[in-house]
Amino acid sequence: MSTSAPQPNFPERGSLNLPKIADDILASWEQDGTFQKSIETRPADRPYVFFEGPPSANGKPGIHHVMARAIKDIFCRFHTLKGYRVERKAGWDTHGLPVELGVEKELGITKEDIGVKLTIEEYNEACKKAVMRYTDIWNDLTRKMGYWVDMDAPYVTYENKYIESVWWLLKQLDNKDLLYKGYTIQPYSPAAGTGLSSHELNQPGAYRDVKDTTVVAQFKALPECGARVLEHAGPEKAEAYGHLPVYFLAWTTTPWTLPSNTALTVGPDITYVLVATKNRYTDEPGLVVLAEDLMGKHFGGKKAPEHEVIARISGAELCGARYEQLLDWAEPMEGVSEAFRIIPGDFVTTEDGTGIVHTAPTFGADDARVASAAGVPPMLIDDGTGQGVPLVDLQGRIRDGVGPLAGRYVKEEYYDEGEAPERSVDVEIAIDLKGKGLAFLVEKYEHNYPHCWRTDKPVLYYPLDSWFIRATAAKKRMQELNKTIRWKPASTGSGRFGKWLENLNDWNLSRSRFWGIPIPIWSTEDGTERRCIGSVEELKAACAEAVEAGLMDANPLETFVPGDMSKANYEQFDLHKHVVDRITLKASDGRPMRREADLIDVWFDSGSMPYAQWHYPFENKEKIDAGQSYPADFIAEGVDQTRGWFYTLHAIATMVFDSVAYKNVVSNGLVLDKNGQKMSKRLGNAVDPFETLGQYGPDATRWYMISNAQPWDNLKFDADGITEVQRKFFGTLHNTYNFLALYANIDGYTGGGEEVPVADRPEIDRWVLSRLNSLIQEVTEAYEALEPTKVARAIQSFAIDDLSNWHVRQSRRRFWKGEMSDDKRSAYQTLHTCLKSLSVMISPIAPFYADRLYRDLTGADESVHLASFPEADAACIDTELEARMALAQQISSQVLSLRKRERLRVRQPLRRVLVPVLNEQMASRIATMANLIKGEVNVKAIEVVRDGENTEVSIVKRVKPDFKALGPKFGKRMKAVAAAVNALDAEGIAELEREGRVAVNPDDGQGEALVEVSEVAILTDDIPGWLVSSVGGVTVALDISLDDALKGEGLARELVNRVQNLRKDAGLEVTDRIALTVDAAPEVEAVMKDNLDYIAHETLANEVRWGAISGAERIELSEGINVALAVTKQD
Repeated sequence: MSTSAPQPNFPERGSLNLPKIADDILASWEQDGTFQKSIETRPADRPYVFFEGPPSANGKPGIHHVMARAIKDIFCRFHTLKGYRVERKAGWDTHGLPVELGVEKELGITKEDIGVKLTIEEYNEACKKAVMRYTDIWNDLTRKMGYWVDMDAPYVTYENKYIESVWWLLKQLDNKDLLYKGYTIQPYSPAAGTGLSSHELNQPGAYRDVKDTTVVAQFKALPECGARVLEHAGPEKAEAYGHLPVYFLAWTTTPWTLPSNTALTVGPDITYVLVATKNRYTDEPGLVVLAEDLMGKHFGGKKAPEHEVIARISGAELCGARYEQLLDWAEPMEGVSEAFRIIPGDFVTTEDGTGIVHTAPTFGADDARVASAAGVPPMLIDDGTGQGVPLVDLQGRIRDGVGPLAGRYVKEEYYDEGEAPERSVDVEIAIDLKGKGLAFLVEKYEHNYPHCWRTDKPVLYYPLDSWFIRATAAKKRMQELNKTIRWKPASTGSGRFGKWLENLNDWNLSRSRFWGIPIPIWSTEDGTERRCIGSVEELKAACAEAVEAGLMDANPLETFVPGDMSKANYEQFDLHKHVVDRITLKASDGRPMRREADLIDVWFDSGSMPYAQWHYPFENKEKIDAGQSYPADFIAEGVDQTRGWFYTLHAIATMVFDSVAYKNVVSNGLVLDKNGQKMSKRLGNAVDPFETLGQYGPDATRWYMISNAQPWDNLKFDADGITEVQRKFFGTLHNTYNFLALYANIDGYTGGGEEVPVADRPEIDRWVLSRLNSLIQEVTEAYEALEPTKVARAIQSFAIDDLSNWHVRQSRRRFWKGEMSDDKRSAYQTLHTCLKSLSVMISPIAPFYADRLYRDLTGADESVHLASFPEADAACIDTELEARMALAQQISSQVLSLRKRERLRVRQPLRRVLVPVLNEQMASRIATMANLIKGEVNVKAIEVVRDGENTEVSIVKRVKPDFKALGPKFGKRMKAVAAAVNALDAEGIAELEREGRVAVNPDDGQGEALVEVSEVAILTDDIPGWLVSSVGGVTVALDISLDDALKGEGLARELVNRVQNLRKDAGLEVTDRIALTVDAAPEVEAVMKDNLDYIAHETLANEVRWGAISGAERIELSEGINVALAVTKQD
């Protein structure tokens, strides 16, 4: 045991005020530069690397940010205490849709207005100002919640140095042939005006259940094709039904795409049927074709039309059949002769629909793929310049001149509020088809539909010319590296993230926006030559070539000095779109090359931060190449980042460096309201983080969040829970410290002096020190395993149950009785050691209060965050002693619960407790702890009962199966196993308690089943004159019969309690002696005199007088028994 530095005294702190403590400690941190000291005092060659996921400062922080940042802060602080140098750099995510959409709303413009009503430069300047609008608020929250991160030198994604590093990364991908341009069908957000990557489409909440109008459309076969289909019915049926038209049935949840239909797709191996029936809306007879497996879906209901199956035909035989265009609003500008025919597809199933898929190549990736393979053209029309465009424009409107609904949005959500027409495009098309007899069924259908993660509007699948990263080329390697990462929870790494990697698509890099990092690719007009720029130096040289060739008048980077990394050098230019779009470069043959118009996906910005935050490789090469700041030992963000930031970090690291970007990751859950609802201003259930921190203090807020739920589980936030944490945990710690301070200051104990050897200390001290060192082991392992909830709960249990409610309460007399002795010194030293160790262990979670407690205990003005984490002393750990004490605690807890149930005050002594023992080890442990148990529960005797011994008490036990535990384990056997458990006899129950498990033989013929004690509840019934409890294999029977002597002793204890209250109210010191006067009825006085020595000893009374006390208020000792008391201080 170490010797603490002497100090004059321990400050007595009065009532607990956590917000005030936080304010005071924060001021001292900032005055002393404690955060910087915590880094500088750790060796540079022992780094613990942390990456801060950059927030966007164009919105205000919420209570969930307190949770997320607390998780990050905890492990950085812990590793600092363990001797690591933990540098952590703040960052700001400054580009992308969140910023642009906010600015557009603020300026009252749409994307189409940019470059028309205001220049791109003006727009980008507005974005640059808006993005850092709330940095002061974010920084204030960061300070007040105690999140240590370097806010003075953050990385900012719009700065030129950051952009240069991103361009370098893209150049590496290009060198590896991992960048390509493709015209594909992609998720597109008309409301945002840009395509989306697949990981954006997979953000939580992007897919939502919606109810749409759906149509099973009837595509009419050309006469000769219909006749060929009818041939499969045989000559007789063909003649009987030959006058009827043949229709191919195809189902769609997006009727607005029907005008763009150019094919129907079938499964070649699927069996289809030809059915004679009538149209339910026009009553016109006809023949329809659909998959045989889906007959029940379309003809199985009571309202289904009459029908007869007249033929079967394979999908392969249907291929090549032609049909009439369903809606002739337009026709393909090229290849029309190849349109409107049935083609094969490998994605067709019979799980829903009709087994025939309506195919619109302009609005579906699968549609485009199979149509292209079959030579079917997409529905593209001439835009007037010879360019083919879809029937729907980039704003989600049907183009002018196309059909009767031209100019209408295809989704109601695209209209401004209150402007949507009464009937949607889908409904209008459905009505039109019903009137023409071309709708077999129209109905509302609930299905999952993707929405834009930023606008909350539905997305379309749209043909776009985009730049892609060939992520699929690194798919296998990403999966291999992912298996080396420790995910918390592990299921996220193997499940959500792992499955994402298994089904990985190429990364759509392009964004058709204005404020972001431009794609650094310049191409000739015909695309035959392109150049990817990887640095400002390279761009300057390329510009010089272009000027020399006469393609530009001047070099915009003329004054830039390569190799000069000064801020001034890098702030004299801008690499954003409005500047670099004016740069023309020279191709190898002298032709002009202009920049590809798109920006890059903002997720690439944030995924580049491990390198770009250091301006790698232009500066700080050693941080990456020598592993000083890469890869991260730890990162943490919300679960919504699993397919966002977590993915982009991993993808870039794998493709560029063949490395993981992070070794450990915590994916934290959501912060919901106390009813489990998502917080929002609209619902009025959002929680202001500043109000919460101001009212409860950051320590209680952080401790509540961490102890209440595992970081990866959703937290149901309830402020009442913070109040409970304040009272139960921090209140207990505070009161325990104040108890030490009060008596230590009286005795002049300063925390110094020679330590009493642990072996010479009383058992209660050796026990709590053993528990403390076991706790240090447990907490260290939990911190290292990224399990902060286990940390908080273990510490809380020790502080409340072991230290305060057990050790301190058992040791009270040692602190305030008599002069300083080895026993008293041991009590002080033991409590001081426990509190000091606790102050360090809680500091990662509760940094402010821990610092105050540590300083009060050490007398030094040095922060706990500059200390070292305690090391467990194996020599102090006595597992047998801990087991004995745990048994004593459990027996005491059960007896006290029985007292509470029957309202038997603890001050009332009872005769005895009987404890049936399971084995001799248990009997020995109880015998060793008997005096302690008797004192704790106030009984005269504790008696053990061995199996077979005769007693006057017959304890009957029964077993109740826990179906929640048995169900998952035994499945269909559960009822039979439960019945066998219910049938256990006394011997079987005894074995279950003794061994922790028992084999039962269910009456189901499947052999025996092993049942664990944790899978049942063992119950006991009370016996006349006794109260009985059975918990976890321990049974106690409490004798509640009372005689006069016991009643009298109980009254004496009540009297002592009232006197102690009077001493406190009178402001007497705990060591002051008194004269006590008691005014009581004669029979009560007689009882008190029988316990006079006890009363005088406990109240420090030099004398006890008996007589009337005029004007004194009567005090109740027990029901119907009142006394008056007077206390006089004596020298």
